[in-house]
Amino acid sequence: MQKLSLPIPAPEALAASQALQQLIIDDIRQHQGWIPFSRYMELALYAPDLGYYSGGATKLGKDGDFTTAPEMSALFGATLATLAGKLFTQSTAQVMEFGAGTGKLAKDFLTECQLSGIAIERYFIVELSGELRARQEDLLKDFPQVVWLQQMPAAFSGVVLGNEVLDAMPVDLVRKTADGWCEIGVALADDAAAPLQYCERACDAAICTQIPDADELPVGYLTEVHAVANGFMRSLAQMLNAGCAETGKGGAAILIDYGFPAHEYYHPQRSQGSLMCHYRHHAHPDPFYLPGLQDITAHVDFTAMARAALEENLCVLSYTSQAGFLLESGIADILSRTSPEEVKAYLPQANALQKLISPAEMGELFKVLVIGSGVDLPDNLLRHDRSHRL
Repeated sequence: MQKLSLPIPAPEALAASQALQQLIIDDIRQHQGWIPFSRYMELALYAPDLGYYSGGATKLGKDGDFTTAPEMSALFGATLATLAGKLFTQSTAQVMEFGAGTGKLAKDFLTECQLSGIAIERYFIVELSGELRARQEDLLKDFPQVVWLQQMPAAFSGVVLGNEVLDAMPVDLVRKTADGWCEIGVALADDAAAPLQYCERACDAAICTQIPDADELPVGYLTEVHAVANGFMRSLAQMLNAGCAETGKGGAAILIDYGFPAHEYYHPQRSQGSLMCHYRHHAHPDPFYLPGLQDITAHVDFTAMARAALEENLCVLSYTSQAGFLLESGIADILSRTSPEEVKAYLPQANALQKLISPAEMGELFKVLVIGSGVDLPDNLLRHDRSHRL
């Protein structure tokens, strides 16, 4: 693999990465010298105190490794609040956010509720990281509606938010060989400087069931499958169905991420998958580089996510582009509250809006999947619906 030329981490960060690498090495040894890639990704991202999302490094914004929509503009959270206010007429006035990060989305959402008189009872944040929770608590100290949870509850009625959550869930890697599909895991290499390497082994054909026309793909085809995200979607659907049965009111989940429907995700030309790493705003393909200090992601197979919800008797309410979703949810109206004549206030917001909705930026790459029980979306939100493409 080509040597990467990336920013050098601080000594304490490098020491933390080396500690995580040793933990991963020990885990491989405990499992007869091989672990699935999903296990490696789980440890690299979520190992207590050392994983990328559970450690103390800055992840988001100009000082982090990547920037998300809430970090770009308060317009994003305000737009979601505006839509949620309309959905609250069919559900309880509660929100549950997964993957809250710094808490910026929650802050912008709750600020808009205050400004627009949207009554909200509770804003739950499901957060496993003590370090991230501490940051969120500091940012959200003026909002008494916020309650932290360590796990998904059994039942919930309200609006669920998940911005760039599914792409951070561990994936399995598979490759087609002349003898069928094999699973790519992680094993130890005879190189002290680079002790981790990919290692293939035969796999159960069931692991590839979410790949359409798997038999037609060429030998050498490499891709990801999303068992963890599938499980999350099933649990989410069960929670919303239980909430509807318990309260007599509906619930909806709004999931925003980059990805494709299955027929595009597993296109013959997408032969090397979508796995990507992000370190200090540099994108590269090596997941073994400085574990714990870089993000590891894969695009989302939205067909698989929708199917998991449907199989748990939830409804797919909408699947559309981020641009169509935000525009129909009123983001331009929120921007119009600021006069263009107030140049210093207006221009940054207008520029951020352009990034959020432009097809050349986030507008088309990011998709929005809305699933629910006992809830109907406003008619205008269905103008750009692409559910038929799933």
